[in-house]
Amino acid sequence: MATTLEDRAGPRLWTPARHRSFRLLWAGQSLSLLGDGFSVVAFSWITLSLTGSTLTLGYVLAFQAVPRALLTLVGGSLTGTWSARTLMVASSWTRAALMAAVGLAGLSGDLTVWALCLAAAAFGTVDAFFQPARVSILPSVVEKDLLTPANALLGAGSRVAAVAGPAVGGVVIAMSDAPVAFLVDAVCFALCGLFVARVRTLPRPPAPPAAPADGAEAGKPAATSLGARIREGVVYTWRDPRLRTIVVFDTAVNFCYAGPFTVGFATLADQVLRGGSATLGVLNGSLAGGAMLGTLAGGLMGGRPRVGLLIAGLAGWLAAGMALLGLVHSTPAVVLTVLAMGFAIGFQGVFGVSWIQRNIPEDVLSRVISVDMVLGYAAAPLSLIVCGALARTGTFAMFGGVALVLAVTGLAVLASRPVRAMR
Repeated sequence: MATTLEDRAGPRLWTPARHRSFRLLWAGQSLSLLGDGFSVVAFSWITLSLTGSTLTLGYVLAFQAVPRALLTLVGGSLTGTWSARTLMVASSWTRAALMAAVGLAGLSGDLTVWALCLAAAAFGTVDAFFQPARVSILPSVVEKDLLTPANALLGAGSRVAAVAGPAVGGVVIAMSDAPVAFLVDAVCFALCGLFVARVRTLPRPPAPPAAPADGAEAGKPAATSLGARIREGVVYTWRDPRLRTIVVFDTAVNFCYAGPFTVGFATLADQVLRGGSATLGVLNGSLAGGAMLGTLAGGLMGGRPRVGLLIAGLAGWLAAGMALLGLVHSTPAVVLTVLAMGFAIGFQGVFGVSWIQRNIPEDVLSRVISVDMVLGYAAAPLSLIVCGALARTGTFAMFGGVALVLAVTGLAVLASRPVRAMR
């Protein structure tokens, strides 16, 4: 047989990097996430510098988070009017202009708290159009058999940028001033827009029409209003038991991720391990490092494993990890547990997003992704509140409760035959 080793084993991890458009997309997405990390540090530091009030800081960050959560469904539904690439470019350059304006206002001494709130709200609004597009664009850049390694490379770059962004932002502020960080942030977003604008998408055959939503008549054109497109995306997601399970699982994981890995880590580091901020940094670094290793391992493995079983396995793995965090009081054991949990999150994530990109028609892909994102945004603050309340009674109650939620989620995934058969 004239089959190469690469054909038998599947595409290698670095195969997508041979394509110029993928390299441009990788650089653009990494720069955007680097800029996101900059923006969090810059907004936080300059707000505290102006007011000295953590309450005001909460308001500023909320002004950014709320529009992003509310408008992500809108952003995901606009791909029928504009391409994902166009939305990414427009969002990147708009964010660059916003950050440059804030930076210049800060350097001139004209920046006020209300101006910061408006800038944060505008940033969150524009970012809502970028996030669904950055996930849905990949199937139009690489072939389907390259989606898994391509997602692994994008995921690795994203995780490095997510860790490096706040760290580099803090260094920039320490060496200069907070407004300068906004200007550096603007450069990151401007370069992102430049790189993505140069991406060339693959020619695609016309996509078959999506199934009509409730109340739509066969043979009639689908409604094209924004509200109708949002509704069709939600209905499409809910009707498919596989998609429904993935979205419910992602929401449960987001709920079990946000609180335990913020409130929980801080409580562990301070009250249980007695290591202070240094231990907190080690825990967060272990989670990020494990996730990056898991992402790369998923890309190296390739193939099409049973995604449904991977999802259930991840739920069980995280449940066991959460239970251990509630019981173990040794710093090395906690770090190893967190590292293993991060590895599982990164590994499964590569195959989960690849399955969605490979199996969902492109005309509805961005809308499905936006539904998943919005539910995740909604779960995070609820998780913070619940875990904050449970942490008052001790880490065992908090981590144990989360472990129970994850265990039930994993069993529910296994109960669905269509989900177990997913590849």
